[in-house]
Amino acid sequence: MVTLDKLLGIKYPIIVAPMFLISNTKMIKSALRCGVTAAFPALNYRTDDELRAAIIEIKNSTDKPFGVNLIVNKSNPKYKSQLNTLLELKVDFIITSLGSPQEVIEKCKPLGIKVFCDVVDLKYAQKVETLGADAVIAVNNRAGGHAGPLPPHELVTLLKQNCNIPIISAGGIATGMDLKEVISWGAAGASVGTIFIACEEADITPEYKQAMIDYGAKDIVMTTKLSGSPLTVINTPYVQQLGTKANFLEWILNNNKTLKKYAKMLIAFRGMKAVEKAAFGATYKTVWCAGPAIEHVHAIQPIANIIESITTEFDQYNR
Repeated sequence: MVTLDKLLGIKYPIIVAPMFLISNTKMIKSALRCGVTAAFPALNYRTDDELRAAIIEIKNSTDKPFGVNLIVNKSNPKYKSQLNTLLELKVDFIITSLGSPQEVIEKCKPLGIKVFCDVVDLKYAQKVETLGADAVIAVNNRAGGHAGPLPPHELVTLLKQNCNIPIISAGGIATGMDLKEVISWGAAGASVGTIFIACEEADITPEYKQAMIDYGAKDIVMTTKLSGSPLTVINTPYVQQLGTKANFLEWILNNNKTLKKYAKMLIAFRGMKAVEKAAFGATYKTVWCAGPAIEHVHAIQPIANIIESITTEFDQYNR
């Protein structure tokens, strides 16, 4: 089995997951120094100049591999320009989400850029494998943010039995034992997000970080209100007031063939603005993304400490 560490030439088979409005260059650089890899969403940068500057800043600080998450459907009007920038600057890998990765794979292959594709089921995993993806990121029902429908073990096992490319498990990873377990199922590694939200390097509000400490796994709920896709968030009083199901108008717009393209852009844009407001301007209207791994967040600490906790335990189980 080709594990993620061998695939990328890193010490540990861990990706610090790309998190919308949370991941930044400080987090990426700190993670790379700890022997893991990391990625950030291209959409965390509003302009092409800002995206280029972020990539160049990281490249100037290290030769370790890192990646960028790219939304490849029509909800991302910047897709083409972002892809061109990633190709020009030759990031080490691209994580595709919410659409067909065909164009990304075709353009990355000649440049040696690896493509990892978010998947939530077997059908899509087999499709992207046929297209030439280098690995799949198996997004399960314990993932923070956009989650899939299947439990971690069921999804990894299903893909392992039916796919021939590496499987990176995403969702529910918080400890070295968790990492050891998914690898024992056949995963090549793990994408880990929630436990890094409250790291010192994250430029989010103190209120968001404190919420990561104050709330637990029982407080995580799934909503379709923000982006039109299932999204796991902390069940704050505002979320309770807002509800978690898309209303009739949201549903009809998202499913009407004529309006679907425009509706997805509108709903995704509105959702991003709502999450952005929560991340950077905490008010009573708070919408904070997180997964059940929030249960393991007990303090605000440097990202290096969080990684060390996982990798030290992982090493103990591998002796």
